[in-house]
Amino acid sequence: MALIENLNLWPPSNLQRNLALNSPPKLFNFKPSATHSIRKTLHTCRCSLVNEQQQQQASFTDQEKQLVDALIGIQGRGKSASPQQLNDVERAVQVLEGQDGEGDPTSSDLIEGRWQLMFTTRPGTASPIQAAASIKDGKRILFQFDTAAFSFKFLPFKVPYPVPFRLLGDEAKGWLDTTYLSHSGNLRISRGNKGTTFVLQKRTDPRQKLLAAISTGTGVEEAIDEFISLSKSGAKDEPVLLEGEWQMIWSSQIETDSWLENAGNGLMGSQIVKNEQMKFLVNILPGIRFSMIGKFVKSGTKTYDVTMDDAALIGGPFGYPLEMETKINMELLYNDDKIRISKGYNNILFVHLRASDGSK
Repeated sequence: MALIENLNLWPPSNLQRNLALNSPPKLFNFKPSATHSIRKTLHTCRCSLVNEQQQQQASFTDQEKQLVDALIGIQGRGKSASPQQLNDVERAVQVLEGQDGEGDPTSSDLIEGRWQLMFTTRPGTASPIQAAASIKDGKRILFQFDTAAFSFKFLPFKVPYPVPFRLLGDEAKGWLDTTYLSHSGNLRISRGNKGTTFVLQKRTDPRQKLLAAISTGTGVEEAIDEFISLSKSGAKDEPVLLEGEWQMIWSSQIETDSWLENAGNGLMGSQIVKNEQMKFLVNILPGIRFSMIGKFVKSGTKTYDVTMDDAALIGGPFGYPLEMETKINMELLYNDDKIRISKGYNNILFVHLRASDGSK
């Protein structure tokens, strides 16, 4: 996986953070040029104190949280985004761009640090680049691509990128506007000369960390335990089974050989919750779906008894009934309007994302 690093930028180091524009969702640790090492040293103590204070404050404002919420569930920096998700992100971006963020972002100390690219409107244009840059004003950075290299975990060296940037002339030049930098220094929005929008975060939402673990398939149960532990400290109300369509994205149980058993136990597809009814819905083949409907009743502060007993194979307007029944005691471990963590059939852990609120 390509990684932007060691950006040889000129002038000051504040520019370096603004050029993490086409990278995969990795953390970037930018190194200032030698001419500004003294300035960086003088700021070290103050920056560490600022970071400590930021950790104690709320990470995001209400408007910033709307953007973070819109990003929840979008994988691949935007590749998996639906038209509705893209609209939600763009609307949240426009709201923030109309707010009063840092007035001179490229000169602010808040732009320094490690930034993670969470979303871009051109996710397929990632490039491992180095660039020379200069400030045009307080928001715009002019840059020119110089050299590039691929960095692989399994190789002790970098592989040169076979693009002659120096021979491309004006094609290797561009600009990047920082259209919003939060006062907390945790969120940044930039727009490039090709119309690309970038959303970067310095401090990620705990839900984003959990989804990242699910995406890579490593340490998911540990990430769930940590997430639930953090959520308990700030929880005010008991979790409630919210209505809507919930897509299963991970379970602690490996699916069995029988798709019918997997579907009937909620190990596949989505769950639709509405009017005290629950529906399991699985797309088996193009035009053929498995559907199973049942009811649920609240049995404890965070538990529900679920009985699924109306199953059918559906093809177009026709349905073929199946004799099936599944009884589940569901325990909600965490639930908000975007993500749900539960313990269901056979004490299996489930993580669901809310695809819609069921209002349509």
